[in-house]
Amino acid sequence: MNPARLSLAFACLSAAWLAGSPQVAAQALVATVVDAAGRPLADAVVTATPLPGTVVPPRTPRTATMEQIDREFVPYVMPVRTGTTVNFPNRDPLMHHVYSFSRVKNFEIKLYSGELPRGIVFDKAGIVTLGCNIHDWMLGYIFVADTPYFAKTDAGGTAQLGELAAGEYDVQAWHPDQRAMAAPMPARVESRSNIGISFTIDVATRKPKFKPPLNPAQYR
Repeated sequence: MNPARLSLAFACLSAAWLAGSPQVAAQALVATVVDAAGRPLADAVVTATPLPGTVVPPRTPRTATMEQIDREFVPYVMPVRTGTTVNFPNRDPLMHHVYSFSRVKNFEIKLYSGELPRGIVFDKAGIVTLGCNIHDWMLGYIFVADTPYFAKTDAGGTAQLGELAAGEYDVQAWHPDQRAMAAPMPARVESRSNIGISFTIDVATRKPKFKPPLNPAQYR
């Protein structure tokens, strides 16, 4: 076979393989989340859960970091996949006492500063609420997703979940201040075109707690 015909045959074979492959993916799933007044909503977590028959990438060990900076949890909301090890470094010139009473992950890290020798594994899906036993205004959330497809909305209310394998998904959105859970939406990935989904979440106004000026000598 001459080189031109060989090249054409290879191209046809490659196209046929891609068309029948379960790994064909969309370019991206982009979700927009707004509040009841239509304003962009930051810190919402959007997840796409594959339905039966959809290929799911294997779970691989991962780590994430929830810092304490200026007596706050940073980031305020952090989505992770089940099985992720989360580290809690204290970047402040004073001690913190991090805890969670959540059923998904109940733990306590007593008074400490700096880096910890090991992180905490979040092995169950759900929402973990964080607090500090010393600074009661400190509040943070870890959203543990049992799917590899998730993202958090930015200041413009947009979350980009990246490329999804071809198949069907149940897409949901959650926000720590929501009054009720937004209804899930179905999504079908068939080609490399973008998929856009919009959610409206009714949220309560967040009331900031009093945070005294930093005085390391007083709060150590």
